[in-house]
Amino acid sequence: MAATLQRAWLSRGLLAWVLSPVSALMWSLVATRRLAYRLGWLRRHGLPRTVLVVGNRIVGGAGKTPTTLALLTHLRATGWCPGVLTRGYGARHAPGDHALILDAESAPSLTADQTGDEPLLLWRRTGVPLAIDRDRVRGGQALLARHPEIDILVCDDGLQHLRLARDIEVVVFDERGQGNGWLLPAGPLREPIETQPLPGLSAAPLVLYNGCPPSTPLPGFRGAATLGELQALANWWRGVSTEDRPSPADSLARPYLALAGVAHPQRFFDGLRQQGWHITELPLPDHADMATLPWPDQPCDLIVTEKDAVKLAPDRLARERPLTRVWVAPLDFQPEPAFWQALDDALARARRRPAA
Repeated sequence: MAATLQRAWLSRGLLAWVLSPVSALMWSLVATRRLAYRLGWLRRHGLPRTVLVVGNRIVGGAGKTPTTLALLTHLRATGWCPGVLTRGYGARHAPGDHALILDAESAPSLTADQTGDEPLLLWRRTGVPLAIDRDRVRGGQALLARHPEIDILVCDDGLQHLRLARDIEVVVFDERGQGNGWLLPAGPLREPIETQPLPGLSAAPLVLYNGCPPSTPLPGFRGAATLGELQALANWWRGVSTEDRPSPADSLARPYLALAGVAHPQRFFDGLRQQGWHITELPLPDHADMATLPWPDQPCDLIVTEKDAVKLAPDRLARERPLTRVWVAPLDFQPEPAFWQALDDALARARRRPAA
């Protein structure tokens, strides 16, 4: 069903037309909700720090997590002390009336099942503390209480979380653009492509195209996504890198599998082949939990995404798949210099504004 919808969302075919009345209802609900926040019928809540929201208008993975990683690296390099707010999709932690904080104190006792795969990946790559909570306002309050040194909050996948007031929005698109231009379920859009932001931003939303030319009418900036050199899983978990890694030529002599439990696994497989790897594809659903390891216990090499690596503890693999060597392919995303200049200008304006 998911694959059928993905195909239907690229054009206005029969299935899209059948679903279009529901999309019209979706449009009215989205418009009414935004109007209620704009007029103050629904209350927005600010936090006493600069808030930067990363999100997309199209459903599915458009590159928010690599973008967030790039933003966190840039913010720290330019003197900011960031924290992250995230829903933690797929996390088994049920917040109830409190957020789950992921930081140096809690990380040793938490797993991807509890936090969700993307928050744990953000933590392992950056060491930036996170609050995992469906309610981003509550999460931000909890994170600041524990880490008052934070001076900017990056909300991962929070574009439609209108309850949280924000200073800056970064809107990410991939090669799908706006698809057929219709809202869910007849199309892939969560909200209309040219949705006007609510008042309070320090600059117009920054549109960022992930690894592709502009794919919508919206003016924006481009970024390049590249797969880095493979790292042994145990080394990746420890945060160390060595020169002991395979080369694409090795995949001619020994079976190599490639596993990807992401929204668009074919991107990962295509990226590996462009580097010269000869692989057998093992696509999994997005956020696959790895409760059962999905490859046979036989001699092979396995290349995985970082999003999957956080769910593959080296000690577990030593017990359950001792004949498999696992390698992690890190994904790096780098926006063009003009984007960083626009972001820094927006941050400077936000910093001069009174705290909430």
